Amino acid sequence: MQLGIRYETVYRYEEEVAFSPHEVRLFPRADRFARVRRLSFSVNGETAVRYARDVFDNTVAICFYREKMRELRFAMELDLELEEKAPFDFILEPEAVEMPFAYAGPLAAVLAPFRARQSSGDLSIEGWTPPAAGAERGTVSAIVGLVKALHETIFYERREEGAARSPEETLRLARGACRDVTVLLAEMLRANGLAARLVSGYLRELDEESRRAEGSLHAWTEVFLPGAGWVGLDATNGIFCTHNFIAAAVGLVPADITPISGSYHKDRQVQSEMSSRLELLAL
Repeated sequence: MQLGIRYETVYRYEEEVAFSPHEVRLFPRADRFARVRRLSFSVNGETAVRYARDVFDNTVAICFYREKMRELRFAMELDLELEEKAPFDFILEPEAVEMPFAYAGPLAAVLAPFRARQSSGDLSIEGWTPPAAGAERGTVSAIVGLVKALHETIFYERREEGAARSPEETLRLARGACRDVTVLLAEMLRANGLAARLVSGYLRELDEESRRAEGSLHAWTEVFLPGAGWVGLDATNGIFCTHNFIAAAVGLVPADITPISGSYHKDRQVQSEMSSRLELLAL
C-alpha cells in the first residue's frame, strides 16, 4: 500500500528575532515494513541544514539560522510504501513467556537505561495488577491487560503544545494527550522490570481502532521482549502497533523524541503563535 505524508509547521513572531539551531525529528526510521520512496524537506530563510544520527539512531536535521526573521517554516513531503504487519506476529524466548522475568547477560546491560525509572511515585491503576514472583502471568496477556486498562482509565484530550505531564499528574487527572499516556505506560513497564522507550511519528488512521491522532503527529511506547525485540504499544488507542504506526524518533524521555526543538533569542519575551498541518494520503 502507498501512503503520502504532507507536513508543515509554522512559528510566527510579532517582530524579528534570532534563533538557536533547531533540531527536527520528522524522518521515518528504517523499517522493513515502511520504505521511503520520496522525501522532500524544506525550511525558510537563509538556513543551513545538516543531517546527523543521534544516540538513538534517529535521523536529525539541524537547522542553522543566519538572519533574524519573524517566521519559521518547516515543510516535508514524503511518499511511503507500507507492508502489512500483524501486531502479535512474534515468538518470545522461553524465559520471557511469563512475567516477571529478568533480562539476561549482556542484554541486561544494554537495556539498563531503558529500564531506569524517571519518576518514583505510585503508578497503580484500577483494573490491572502487576505480575508477581510466585504468581506468574503470561507476558503478552499481562501487557495487553495493562494497555487496555490505561486506555479505559485515561480520558483522551487533545493538547497541541506543552511538555508531557508527569505520570503521577496524568493518573491524578485521569486524562491526557498521547504524549502523556506514552510516558505513563513507559514508566509502568519500567516499574515492572521491563525496558521501554518513547516513540513519536505518524498514525495512518484508516481503521476504526486507531483513530486518536486527529491530523497530528502521534506518540506511543515500545517495550523490549526477548525473541520479539521492540514491540509497539499504543495505550491512547488501547492496541498493539501495526504497520499503521510509522516511527520517526525513539528515546528515553520526551525531549529525545520532540519533533521540532529550539528557541529564539531576544532581550524580552515576544508574542508568538504556532500552526501545524499534517495530511496522510492514500496514493
